[in-house]
Amino acid sequence: MNAQGNGIIGFLHTAEPHRATFDGLVSELAPRTRIVTVVEPSLLADAQRTGPGTPSIQRRIVGSLDELAADGADVVVCTCSTIAGEAEKLYAHRAVPLVRIDRPMAQAAVASGSRLAVVAALESTLQPTVRLLRETARKRQTQVEITTHVSVDAWAHFTSGDLPNYYATVARTCAGIVGSCDAIVLAQASMAPVDALLDLDLPVLASPRLAVEAAITRIGAV
Repeated sequence: MNAQGNGIIGFLHTAEPHRATFDGLVSELAPRTRIVTVVEPSLLADAQRTGPGTPSIQRRIVGSLDELAADGADVVVCTCSTIAGEAEKLYAHRAVPLVRIDRPMAQAAVASGSRLAVVAALESTLQPTVRLLRETARKRQTQVEITTHVSVDAWAHFTSGDLPNYYATVARTCAGIVGSCDAIVLAQASMAPVDALLDLDLPVLASPRLAVEAAITRIGAV
């Protein structure tokens, strides 16, 4: 924590729109906390092509996280679900703790019921999210049934900057699976606003707020 006791959170984003989302959450939840940020869109694109576990991607993940640590971060948050598992593993024994964007969400999801539906706009996000949910369930010594759903055409809207249609497309996917699950897990941080478009009688879990709350807890910021 910095000399003023407010703390500094570092964010590694792979899409520029995430900056406003997470900056806004920090401002709301811990307004005295400072923020440092690295945005690397090409990291996601390359991880999708080669896989997040390749040595070149791993080096770039660590380099970006080290940059945040060098900028004074007391805790770092990797906001990209595709690379977050690698980031968590690579930074497990570093002096600066790392919050994996979807781990707090996975914990909340497993506590919500045994039938979980994972919704993503990117195929590459599904496997890391499902793996994390299964790992979380094992630690809780509970069984989960997981289905996966790709919201077709949603990512094209996101990359073109058409966020209203992005959210609407994902919302339609969520509405279409009601009745088959106990909770819906939104696999990507960018999907968080979708919940406001839905009126469902089951939890719709998004990662940003839960991850920021976890980061704030780690540094004791108020």
